Amino acid sequence: MDSKPKQPAMLEGIRITDLSTVIFGPYATQVLADLGADVIKVEPTGGDTIRILGHPPKTPGMSPLHMRLNRGKRSVDWDLRSEAGREALRRLVQSSDVFVHNVRAEAMDRLGFGYEAVRAIKPDIIYLHCTGFDQSGPYAGLQAYDDVIQAAAGVATLLPYVDGQPRPRYLPMTLADKVSGLHAAYAITAALVHRLRTGQGQFVEVPMFESVASFNLLEHLFDHTFVPPTGSARYPRQLDPARQPMRTRDGWISIAPYLDDRWVRFFEAVGRGDVLSEPRFKDPVVRRSNMDQMYMLMSEITPTKRTDEWLALLETINVPAMRVNEIEDLLDDPQIKASGLLQQREHPTEGAYIEVGAPVRFSAWEASPARHAPGLGQHSEEVAGELGVCLSVPSTPKVAGSR
Repeated sequence: MDSKPKQPAMLEGIRITDLSTVIFGPYATQVLADLGADVIKVEPTGGDTIRILGHPPKTPGMSPLHMRLNRGKRSVDWDLRSEAGREALRRLVQSSDVFVHNVRAEAMDRLGFGYEAVRAIKPDIIYLHCTGFDQSGPYAGLQAYDDVIQAAAGVATLLPYVDGQPRPRYLPMTLADKVSGLHAAYAITAALVHRLRTGQGQFVEVPMFESVASFNLLEHLFDHTFVPPTGSARYPRQLDPARQPMRTRDGWISIAPYLDDRWVRFFEAVGRGDVLSEPRFKDPVVRRSNMDQMYMLMSEITPTKRTDEWLALLETINVPAMRVNEIEDLLDDPQIKASGLLQQREHPTEGAYIEVGAPVRFSAWEASPARHAPGLGQHSEEVAGELGVCLSVPSTPKVAGSR
């Protein structure tokens, strides 16, 4: 394919004032920064707490999570307890298209940056509140963290159905924060399109609980979709204990026959076509009801070959399969390398590091490397100067963030 013509970034010219912290809000604005939005991260004078999570970094405040979540952004650490800091923020709001925060509404009102106050400064502002729970419900105002939301939204109860261990458990990732962050990113984008058509800004609320409940119930509401229910909640295929990665002679593999003809091709290819004549497997409808037994048979066969041998065979018979990777394996995965998702870059203070880029591709625009994640307050003077504001900027160590 021909190289893409030089085009402005997809969101070039859009400015986002971002007061959000930790993962939920910053993940949403990182997605938009990747697309070219000018995201000004307005941090507490001590910095976003995500800066200090994990092992002590080479430079204070430059944790791996911060480097990933806040690339492409500019950081200011104006003291919003001072009138000078609040005036700088008001000037920033005047020049912004979007205002994002995850502070309780009452606290933002006290600070002077609730929705009505911000709308008075910039009438067409898109004001996004990242919250734990929809503010119209009885949980409004409760604190929310990823673990709390996984529990409340039914996620933590799923694994026991698979492995038989009795206690609920969290999925080992920040699922709630990231799912909610993606909801926030598309909500902002939709609101920008609405403003483009109508000239109107608006208040947007993205609650974690409802976002994750919606995500979970897509398949797991299942037969409780109907009134009255026609069966149980929870999607059986996802909870089948036999539907798991399978051991090979030298590792593990994921095999996903799913369609009936692929199951037939698998058993015929391994010389076990005879099982398809058994009463429990002969009829396709009965076969689907005994899927767990088919997976068990498959798991008895897979240890007979190496992973590479299975991948070659399964590709030949058009049965989807992939080796099971450890996290470290992704660094050398040929598909990841070819797509350019991971790139080694040189940070001014942290040295060489791995950047996890945006996974989406556009035919009209090709992303270029974003700014490195900023040091705390690195752009306080720069942004204040752009706004024509003179204020005493806290003496925070700066970290260079050149492209």
